[in-house]
Amino acid sequence: MAEAADFQGTSASPARRWLRRTGALLAGVPLLAGLLQLPAAPHAGAAVQDASQAASGPGSVAVAIDSLTPNAPTDGDTVTVSGTVTNNGKQTVTGAHVGLRVGPLLDTRSGIDAIARDSDDVQGVPGSEVGGKYTQKFSRLSPGVAQPFSISVPVDELDLGRDGVYQLAVALSGQTSAQPWDQTLGVQRTFLPWQPEAAGTKTKTTFLWPLISTVHMTAETGSNEQQTPVFLNDDLAQEIAPGGRLDQMVSLGKDLDVTWVIDPDLLASVDAMTENYGVQDGDDTPAAGHNQRIADRWLAELQQAVAGKEVVALPFSDPDLASLAHNGTSVTGSLSHLKEATDAAAKTVDTILHVTPDTDFAWPVNGAVDPSIVKVATSAGADKVIARSDSLQETGGLSYTPSAARPIGGGTTAVVADARLSTAFQSDLTRASAATLAVQRFLAQSLTLDLQTGKQRSVVVAPQRMPSVSQAKAMADALTALQGSTWSQTQDLTAAARTKPDPRATTKVPPASSYPSSLRAQELKQPAFAQIARTQDNLDNFKVILSDQSRVVTPFGRAMNREMSTSWRGRASAGTAYRDGVESYLEGLIKGVRLIKKSETKLSGRSATIPVTVQNNLVQGVEHLVLRLTSTNPTRLKIDGAAYEEQPVSVSGGHSQSVKFTTSANANGRATVRAQLYTQDGRPYGEPVTFDVRVTEITATVMLVIGGGVLLLVLAGFRMYTQRKRASARDTEEGSGDEPGEDGGEEPVKDAGRRQNPDTAEERLTQESAAGTGGNAPEQPSDPAPDTAAESADPSGTGERVDR
Repeated sequence: MAEAADFQGTSASPARRWLRRTGALLAGVPLLAGLLQLPAAPHAGAAVQDASQAASGPGSVAVAIDSLTPNAPTDGDTVTVSGTVTNNGKQTVTGAHVGLRVGPLLDTRSGIDAIARDSDDVQGVPGSEVGGKYTQKFSRLSPGVAQPFSISVPVDELDLGRDGVYQLAVALSGQTSAQPWDQTLGVQRTFLPWQPEAAGTKTKTTFLWPLISTVHMTAETGSNEQQTPVFLNDDLAQEIAPGGRLDQMVSLGKDLDVTWVIDPDLLASVDAMTENYGVQDGDDTPAAGHNQRIADRWLAELQQAVAGKEVVALPFSDPDLASLAHNGTSVTGSLSHLKEATDAAAKTVDTILHVTPDTDFAWPVNGAVDPSIVKVATSAGADKVIARSDSLQETGGLSYTPSAARPIGGGTTAVVADARLSTAFQSDLTRASAATLAVQRFLAQSLTLDLQTGKQRSVVVAPQRMPSVSQAKAMADALTALQGSTWSQTQDLTAAARTKPDPRATTKVPPASSYPSSLRAQELKQPAFAQIARTQDNLDNFKVILSDQSRVVTPFGRAMNREMSTSWRGRASAGTAYRDGVESYLEGLIKGVRLIKKSETKLSGRSATIPVTVQNNLVQGVEHLVLRLTSTNPTRLKIDGAAYEEQPVSVSGGHSQSVKFTTSANANGRATVRAQLYTQDGRPYGEPVTFDVRVTEITATVMLVIGGGVLLLVLAGFRMYTQRKRASARDTEEGSGDEPGEDGGEEPVKDAGRRQNPDTAEERLTQESAAGTGGNAPEQPSDPAPDTAAESADPSGTGERVDR
């Protein structure tokens, strides 16, 4: 390398020496400069001073655009921009003024996204300022103090060119004591759609207006005839009260051309609030609700708002289609709940709103689809799936956004909502500046989409399911401006689905691997569907015994629909608590029909009846039950001559019935008996009751004593007979020899059969035996006392009142 560095015309050694000397000199220059600067080094507080200067430099002032009117100006309009400027620095800003700057035309949708991401970046402020009188000056801006501004500029002064979207920046310029020169200290960019003349082909825009809430009603109902519904809380009253979220959705939507997308469960819940209702408050007895007037008013306003408008009804309680597809199909019966929810939707909406809804649309969360979601969504009858363009993405390299309708096979149409327009209002829009930026960005994306091609297209906007009040107001502002614009016209959802598809648009549903992991993490898991299936199985076993099944089947059926609701996303603990509550309440009702426990029963003799009591604590009667009493040792104890006996059971509400079984004993000892209720299809119902029966038979000794007593009675009777016969013969002989008269003959014997002084032991024994025949024989010590009272074998009635 040394040789390569030599210069031509010199020897190698001198050249190398010259290079070494030059390199040393150059290396020493920085060191010398550093040494010369050491005495002038700043003190330790200089870093703090630099930070303070930076805090008072570019970006230290926040500019907020709170309003921009009109949102989409035309020829002759005056654009007014209002907002605030806030000095976030540590030094006072002097000589400040706010001005407007118009940037170059934005002709791509991605370009609009880029500006929105860095809307307050002071670097590269666009265009030149519209100066002169179209500025607002501030002599000073103190730290932490916000100052309002408002600038009105005739649109002609903005020097707008051809149709399209322009970047509009509001910039504050000024100086500070640390940086005493004029510079841009803060900026806020927004968008100005410009199309003064009506477009030749306007974009057809469908805007979905969702009326959806969280789950509010429980499975519990009152015991009265009206079955007073019970709510989890009274939060729904706050949503429909004046100024509440759902109140604003109705009041804003009634003046807009939108397609109403309604969860029938919301209507059913508010309708239930118009009558007596209860609210869970931690006690056994729900507290009474008092918001009937609010519910009546909201329903009346909604009925007026949807009159003549398109209404799409989601399945009851908006079931989570993605969760069902990914985690529920492996659980038997899960899809049947979706079918029930779909069937209940049209009837609920028609009954309450008096309109016939469209039930052909399915709407997965965020419009995210995969083949399994499409399959589940269409399994209950829907043939149109509302997807979104960030899920069903374009792969054909189109330079424009195609129409929403796409055939995806099997007779199913995917209605693909535009992702940019649909997500424009998802951020926090409580600040006016944020809402204004969202509205202008929405309009900018819509106009840019329209200008992509000369072909007319249909575009669908599907916003978030439950917009906040501020988000709803921003949506209404944007939609009002759009419906008054020169480039868009409204269209309902059904018409958008019928639009001729673009042959170049993507029709392939993305695979399951493309489903967003963030959405998958929020899904209902397989154990949740297993719990729902268990509740359904218990309900099926319970309802068959009821005299009025609808009092139980309907509220629990709707509750199980609510257990699958999309609203549980992000609220897993609340969803689990709700499912547990439904299951627990049903188990409590099931246990209301039960067998009363029995203690050990004693039988004296070879046969007896055993009563078993069935108690019904339900309000309604139960029937179609069978009570089976089974002997575990039929050799010792038989039930009606067999190992078991079954008897039908019917018990009216709030009563109990004793069912009596005839038993026969073959031997002494203890036998275990088991009582179990069954439904008529042979399924066990409730818990069994097991008890012991102790059998005590008549012994041989007792039989001998009884036999001896009977023999003595027979002998005594025979002796009495012979004695009376002899006495009668003697009386006859005496009467024939002496006539009775005054000469004092003997009076006749009054009691010849019983002598006062028996002469012989045999006579004494005969008299004692005879005395015993006039009453019961005395109780012998060996006679066993009866263990149970004699009972009637007649069947008992159903009217025995339960002691409470």
